[in-house]
Amino acid sequence: MESAGSPFVHLVGILGGSIWATGTLLSFVTAGTAGAAIAYALGQGATLVSALWGILVWKEFKGAPKKAGFLNFAMIVLFLVGLALIIAAGQ
Repeated sequence: MESAGSPFVHLVGILGGSIWATGTLLSFVTAGTAGAAIAYALGQGATLVSALWGILVWKEFKGAPKKAGFLNFAMIVLFLVGLALIIAAGQ
């Protein structure tokens, strides 16, 4: 059976999974010290990182209408505001 993707692509996937697992572990460990709300907000930062990765690295919106750029910017700002409100509510 042939595998799809080169060994390098597989290593990138393993690295991504390792980073994700490390982040999850650290979130569980710090939840007791930082508080549940702050740990949750920091954990949700992964969503923002993945959105930025798609926009900036993979250029998923290249060639999209200008409105898409505005909506992406608004999404990032509102996401950060939401995380700030969650952190503020937990204090």
